[in-house]
Amino acid sequence: MGITSAGIPSRFVVHLEPLVTATRAAVASDADWAGTAELVADALRRHLPSPAVLTPAQRAGDPERYRSHLLHTEPDGSFSIVALTWRPGQVTPIHDHVTWCVFGVIQGVEHEELFTLDEDRGRLVPVGASSNPTGEVSGFAPPGDIHRVRNVGSDTAISIHIYGTDVSRIGSSVRRAYDLPVHAS
Repeated sequence: MGITSAGIPSRFVVHLEPLVTATRAAVASDADWAGTAELVADALRRHLPSPAVLTPAQRAGDPERYRSHLLHTEPDGSFSIVALTWRPGQVTPIHDHVTWCVFGVIQGVEHEELFTLDEDRGRLVPVGASSNPTGEVSGFAPPGDIHRVRNVGSDTAISIHIYGTDVSRIGSSVRRAYDLPVHAS
């Protein structure tokens, strides 16, 4: 069995081929970031892989923190596909992104909280929340992408994220983590 440049056994990559092809076509449309996020979300809805895209060890998660698994980086750096594995209760910091992002839940439930930045008062203000069950696909583009994600379920959650950048080159899609008070309006 071969290993890809992302360290994924090649037998798992076959699950991604339709998604990679559809994402490549969506990105080639040359839409603005919001339009690209919509097109890529449509591609992910049509080609949302199963948890079998990950090895059994990757699907198990890490008891210490949520884990990111790079599944594909487009050779020209235009997008990356990443799987995130979340054990119950694991959560991201409040953050935003350097580019558009699309995600689809392939196992479990992820809860997303959205915020706006009140720069005058140096705080974050909640503006929405949603629980995203298996099969849910969503996306966004900066600005207006400040959020926090957590696994609110009792089982491991897994999601596929597609970012409009080469995350292997820049290390993460996160632009900024926010360490500000949250003020309920």
